[in-house]
Formats: sequence, C-alpha cells, structure tokens
Amino acid sequence: MPRKNIMTVKIVNTSPFDAPAYATPQSAGVDLRAAICESISLKPMQRVLVPTGLYMQIPEGYEGQVRPRSGLALKKGITVLNTPGTVDADYRGEVRVILINLSDETFVIEPGERIAQMVFARCEQAGFETVESLDESQRGAGGFGSTGTK
Repeated sequence: MPRKNIMTVKIVNTSPFDAPAYATPQSAGVDLRAAICESISLKPMQRVLVPTGLYMQIPEGYEGQVRPRSGLALKKGITVLNTPGTVDADYRGEVRVILINLSDETFVIEPGERIAQMVFARCEQAGFETVESLDESQRGAGGFGSTGTK
C-alpha cells in the first residue's frame, strides 16, 4: 500500500553514501550514516560529534528528530546523547549526531555506518500568557514519581 501525505524534504548530500531512505514501507525513521573518511574509536563514556554529510530543508511546521538506533543501543551501548536531537526547519547546516558510548568497551565507528535515525514530526510553537496563578489540577505540583509506583 503506498504511503499517503508524503512531505518533501530538500536535501544536499555531500557524503559518498546514498541519501536517507526508509528501510520498509512502514518505517518511521530513516537511517543516518557516518560521513567520515577514517574510523573513529569511541572509548567508554566518551562522546563524539559525527558528521552525516547531509544538509536539509525541512518544511515549516516540522522538525527532524535524531534518535538512537535500537540495535546499536542494545548490542553495543551506543546512543544519541541529546535524544531526541532536534533539527529545526530553519537550520541549513550539516546534520551531525552526538554519540556516546555507554558500554565498557571501545566502539569503532566505520565510514558509512548507520549511527542514528531521523524521524520527521509535526511541531507547534506556543504563545505564552503571563498570569498570577494557574488553575488547580488533581496532580498539582507532584512530580518525579508522585503518581505512584505501579
């Protein structure tokens, strides 16, 4: 079944790798690849900013969310540090990914390796109204586990 309502994201790909593509018809995200010439060794608890070689023009009202790849997270302990990272619609620089190694072993990032995924999501901006007080709610100011443990 063909996808409906496909938006167009203009892209400049300066990497030697294919442009992002959906792996399956129902995939939510596209893989981002490491646009590096040489391998990068990422030691335990070390972080690195990895270039993708991609520049995007995301439509107004959308953002690109950079998220971890579940396989890298589970098998290797590699994740996106500021997950999800946001690529704003008006950003025109290179998409880069902050990776961190949460494992106890060095991880080697190879050129062209799939390091993260990007999901495009609709987003709204809020208008703010300064008031003297807020309406009461059942929860009130309770946070950080205040709604129970079950």
